[in-house]
Amino acid sequence: MGTHMKTTIDLNDALFQAAKDTALREGTTLRAVVETALRQYLDIQAARSRAPFQLRRHAFGGGGLQPEAAAAGWERIRDLSYEGRGG
Repeated sequence: MGTHMKTTIDLNDALFQAAKDTALREGTTLRAVVETALRQYLDIQAARSRAPFQLRRHAFGGGGLQPEAAAAGWERIRDLSYEGRGG
């Protein structure tokens, strides 16, 4: 776990008592309860601050959305995509 630093924190009385009760019930120390809670909080914050997933661009050189498809519904877009392919 590395070295430890002694510090003072101000806690709400009810929160302090709940943490002490939890430590007693679990047979551990108040320090262990506080460290575990702080570690979990920091992990959650780190996960939130990661950059969101972004799909890489995969262009196929087709020039993007064609004007005749811009306002078309799905059926028209499907017909345009199969145009000239037999059938």
